[in-house]
Amino acid sequence: MAEDLPEEETYDVVVVGAGPPGEVLAGRVAEAGLRVALVENELVGGECSYWACMPSKALLRPVAALTEAREVAGSREAVTGALDARAVFARRDGFTSHWQDDGQVRWVDSAGITLVRGRGRLAGPRRVAVETPEGGSRVLTALHAVAVCTGSRAVVPDLPGVADARPWTSRDATSGREAPGRLAVVGGGVVGVEMATAWQALGSSVTLLVRGDGLLPKMEPFAGEIVAAALKDAGAEIRTGTSVAEVRRAGGDGGAVTLVLDGGERLEADQVLFATGRAPRTDDLGLETVGLEPGSWLAVDDSCRVTAVGDGWLYAVGDANHRALLTHQGKYQARIAGDVIAARARGEDRLDTRPWGAHVATADSEAVPQVVFTVPEVASVGLTAAEAERQGRRTRVVDYDMGQVAGASLFADGYRGRARLVVDEDRGHLVGATFVGPGVAELLQSATVAVVGEVPMARLCHAVPSYPTISEVWLWLLEAYRGGGGSPAH
Repeated sequence: MAEDLPEEETYDVVVVGAGPPGEVLAGRVAEAGLRVALVENELVGGECSYWACMPSKALLRPVAALTEAREVAGSREAVTGALDARAVFARRDGFTSHWQDDGQVRWVDSAGITLVRGRGRLAGPRRVAVETPEGGSRVLTALHAVAVCTGSRAVVPDLPGVADARPWTSRDATSGREAPGRLAVVGGGVVGVEMATAWQALGSSVTLLVRGDGLLPKMEPFAGEIVAAALKDAGAEIRTGTSVAEVRRAGGDGGAVTLVLDGGERLEADQVLFATGRAPRTDDLGLETVGLEPGSWLAVDDSCRVTAVGDGWLYAVGDANHRALLTHQGKYQARIAGDVIAARARGEDRLDTRPWGAHVATADSEAVPQVVFTVPEVASVGLTAAEAERQGRRTRVVDYDMGQVAGASLFADGYRGRARLVVDEDRGHLVGATFVGPGVAELLQSATVAVVGEVPMARLCHAVPSYPTISEVWLWLLEAYRGGGGSPAH
């Protein structure tokens, strides 16, 4: 007797992964009148909503608010206690909707998108097989496109004893309910420094173990230096040039963790967080059925089409394509890819593929904004000075002490911060900017607009900042540039 095969369901577009990029892409093509199936095996809303952006920033905001209150005479005297960890966790839980996705599902339904619960895998060209939670199966066929929006996962290094030690990953760090007495954080990137900031303030004694010689290695060097100084002031210990060779946990879940460092030194902690990178969630995606390597990042063109698959039906949007592992960039890619898919479904042959055109994700390479929500904050967009130099650009780098800005001195007594502009001298416009200091996150969009718009430096001098605000740092940076300040690089 022949085995019963599931009946195939046909859609215009099938999106695998209902995190922010998948939701935006599905919504974009649905708005264009296409029939869309959205496949998700966990929670609709994805990593950002439940284990990354939202819970981490909910943990960090009280830290910044308390610090800012203590940095102003008058409010400083009114602050008499430490953070209420229970209240912080309760607020965090509210921002994650208590790890329930009902609200997100209501949006999916209202947008006319078909939600398919289960694990989706490619099953050949334009086909996605879904294992449902009930043990059944469905096969979805896409007339126009399949989009992989499965994101990435935290990587724990394959060290002796690490599996039995049950370390934290970023998911555990953002959803934890009790501060470990001693927390070792391995990794000096964004996740490492943000979670070190949060848990030190929530009551842990944090030791940050960094393989390189500083924090935030992909940003301007002064950013990591200022954040490191603030972490040390808060009580954290930072060890650079340090690698972990082995991890052991004694006596089951409640026992201490011993980290054997590369020089043989032993460090004891109650918990260890590995913040050492991410890998694509493509290892169990059926990539082999379309000639791709399971577990690989998916290389795409500027419209987010996977370049190694013929006929142009497969797209990868968000972390899976490794262009820019940030939620807002994934959503940006989703808007671009959604418009491309809709245009091609309508039979449009000519797309706007010029740089900054409607159908290319140019910002992924030219103007990626990022905020690190440490205390103080770090905000950057575009190229660092070192990146611009590696590209062979003739640049001028202009720095300014943000503590000298009137608005900054009003914001906090003894304000510490620094700002940098990277100017392409041949093209005459900004290609990068970095701000470090309390409250600088809201400065970033102005820099992003200047980079994306390729605004001439002479025109930027007419953008007058209000006095006395932190944004007046723009005036002093531009005055330094106009007067020949800054350092040329070739």
